[in-house]
Amino acid sequence: MRVRLLVVEDDPRLANLIARGLREQTYAVDVTGNGRDAIVQAAVNSYDAIILDVMLPGADGFAVLKEIRARGMRTPVMMLTARDAVTDRIAGLDGGADDYLTKPFDFGELLARLRALLRRPEALQPAVLRIGDLAIDLHAHAVTRAEVPIALTAKEFSLLELLARHARTVVSRADIVAHVWDDNHDPFTNAVEVYVNRLRGKIDKAPWPPLLHTRRGAGYVLSETPPA
Repeated sequence: MRVRLLVVEDDPRLANLIARGLREQTYAVDVTGNGRDAIVQAAVNSYDAIILDVMLPGADGFAVLKEIRARGMRTPVMMLTARDAVTDRIAGLDGGADDYLTKPFDFGELLARLRALLRRPEALQPAVLRIGDLAIDLHAHAVTRAEVPIALTAKEFSLLELLARHARTVVSRADIVAHVWDDNHDPFTNAVEVYVNRLRGKIDKAPWPPLLHTRRGAGYVLSETPPA
C-alpha cells in the first residue's frame, strides 16, 4: 500500500471532508480543485493514487485522465462524480480510470475501494510486515515487538510502514517527505528527524536490539543488522 494521494475536487467542503478522513487513516493528502493544476501536480509529485472528480474548472476529469495517461503515468485513478449515467462510467473506465464512485457515497466504501486500488500493484504483499520480532499489521494499524503492543501516532505508523516496505534498504529523507507528508510540510524543518527519533524511542526500547538505523548523509534503514 502506498501512502501519498492527490484529491481533485472543486467543492471545498467535500474536498476537506475527504482529505480529513484520509489523513485520519494515515494517508498523506494533497488537494486541488482545478483540473489543470491537477495535471501539473501529478507530473511534479509521485502519487500512489488519485481521487479525481469529473466536473472541474480548468479541465474536466476526463481531460485530466487523458493527459496523465498520455504522459505515461500509471498512477491508479478513482473517478468521483455526481454523474450516474452508464455512458459516463464507461467513458471514464475506457479512458484509463481504475475505478468509478458515484456521489453521494459512503466514506467507508471510498476507503475500501481505495485499499483495493493500492493493493493491485502489490497483490502478493502480506497484510503483516515483519522485520525480526517487529510485526506491523497494515489492516489493523497495529504494531508489536516481541509480541508487546506498541502505540504509534498516525504519522509514526505511516513512517514505519514506509520503512518496513523498503526493509533493509536505505530510505532517503526526500522519499520520506514525499510519501509521509503532504504539500503543507515545510522542507526546512527537522520534522523527519523528530519523527524518526520518536519512532526509534518506541520500537527500539531496551532490551530490544535496534532495528531503525541511520546512514549518515543517505537516510534511514529498518533492518535486523546495521547498514554497512
